Amino acid sequence: MATKPPSYPATLDIDYPQQLDRSTTFIRILWAIPALVIVSLLTATGHASFGNEAGRGMTQNGGGIVGGLAAATALMILFRQRYPRWWFDFNLELNRFSTRVGAYLFLLTDQYPSTVETQSVHVDITYPDVKRDLNRWLPLVKWLLAIPHYIVLLVLGAVALVVSVVAWFAILFTGRYPRSLFDFVVGVGRWSLRVNAYAFLLTTDQYPPFSLK
Repeated sequence: MATKPPSYPATLDIDYPQQLDRSTTFIRILWAIPALVIVSLLTATGHASFGNEAGRGMTQNGGGIVGGLAAATALMILFRQRYPRWWFDFNLELNRFSTRVGAYLFLLTDQYPSTVETQSVHVDITYPDVKRDLNRWLPLVKWLLAIPHYIVLLVLGAVALVVSVVAWFAILFTGRYPRSLFDFVVGVGRWSLRVNAYAFLLTTDQYPPFSLK
């Protein structure tokens, strides 16, 4: 019997909604503004992945608290072979929140993003055993090794944006998000989360698969 391959140590799943509210869908971008402002204040400017913008990726790194923490984590892994647990927990919870914001903005759920509750968006990242699981030198080049993923995600993000517009019309007329379109947008987010975990959160040395699944 074939064995199931191990899952990537960064996972994203979103519960498929059977019915979505047409009225809140119609003005979703306005309802999402307060949550988007919070995410923007936390992440400042920098590289985007699915967490806060489902089609283009959802968390940002490169500025503000998150950018500083990414640089500090790289230095800790390089010189001390440590990943402070509270740094990891902060990054994880920020990714969870920004992913909920992205899922709400891109119509994948009607639940207004909570800063605490999981809701229908399930993000998990495995805490690494640095000495056993991580090469201390890779943080210097991971961002470079991930360049092929950036290119693919740029294209997929543009497609996901178009798909979301199509889904917006579908929800207004039917109250449902077409399942194939839903799975595609979630897949883009899943791909982006893996790249973020590898290149910026530095929680794994396992190269992200080129896959939406």
